[in-house]
Amino acid sequence: MERKPFLLRIDPRVHEALERWARDDLRSVNAQIEFLLRRALHQAGRLGDVAGGSRGGPSGSQDDAG
Repeated sequence: MERKPFLLRIDPRVHEALERWARDDLRSVNAQIEFLLRRALHQAGRLGDVAGGSRGGPSGSQDDAG
């Protein structure tokens, strides 16, 4: 899947929290952000059928209950 690069300006405290969370989940910060965005889009019913939807986490993992 092709990736679209873009610049993200973010509060340093938020970035630090994302770094810690990504480290805990053995992900890069970029992969953590993409994982969180995909999960939020899925929960909001806005993701639709996108190939490779589980990128950024262990295969078959269900981190979002419900």
